[in-house]
Amino acid sequence: MAILAACGSSADATASTTTAAADTSTESGETAASTTAAPEAEAEVADDGAEEEVVEQAGAPGELQLQHVSLGFVSAYVLVRGSEAAIVDTGVSGSGEAINDALTMMGLAPSNVRHIILTHNHGDHVGGLGELEGEMTNATVWAGVGDVDTIRTSLTLSEANDGDEIFGMGVVGTPGHTVGSISVFDTDTGLLVAGDAINGDGEGGLLGANPDFTPDMEGANASVAKMAALGPRVAAFGHGGAPVTEDVTAKLAAIA
Repeated sequence: MAILAACGSSADATASTTTAAADTSTESGETAASTTAAPEAEAEVADDGAEEEVVEQAGAPGELQLQHVSLGFVSAYVLVRGSEAAIVDTGVSGSGEAINDALTMMGLAPSNVRHIILTHNHGDHVGGLGELEGEMTNATVWAGVGDVDTIRTSLTLSEANDGDEIFGMGVVGTPGHTVGSISVFDTDTGLLVAGDAINGDGEGGLLGANPDFTPDMEGANASVAKMAALGPRVAAFGHGGAPVTEDVTAKLAAIA
């Protein structure tokens, strides 16, 4: 698995890429008209995207690919398997162009997107949904129990439960940051995409959920322990830079 993290900024919402099979490699309370979200504007760890790093891990051609879309202070992700794609989180309103650019970089179009997975209902993760749903008409939108009722979309909306499978990845219920926070985990590559259930520190480390915006820290810490038990090898998150690829399980266990 080759992972390439390229620089990006909040000004141009540049897409950066993490791939599991190829070398291709904003927190705010605003929401699009098609969504509703928690009212607070979270100012968590900044995604400054200032550094570029390349790391190599074992992987086979044709497996899951992950593209990190840096939106300044928040991240979205494009997952690709063959000719189909899934989007994890949609950033704030105005993020649609950067996410579509990331699809183009992977050689795909909005019509190739089969799933839009929302890790939780805060505006900096669901705000771009309204800009995407008009073109991604083949996609189903997924959100966790406890959050799904706050999502508004013209697409098919489905509830994601702990233990479900979406796009070949297991749904992991990781409540705490919100009641319905979910993560997704791919057992083959060890990739965990966790939304705001964890954060990066911008220097390759991992942090727990931000206590300033997490009403249930006890539940959030239990969710970190649950994620550590999966043995992930790559951790992607909403805030704090590019995905972490070294000693992920140990870092999660230390938080828990």
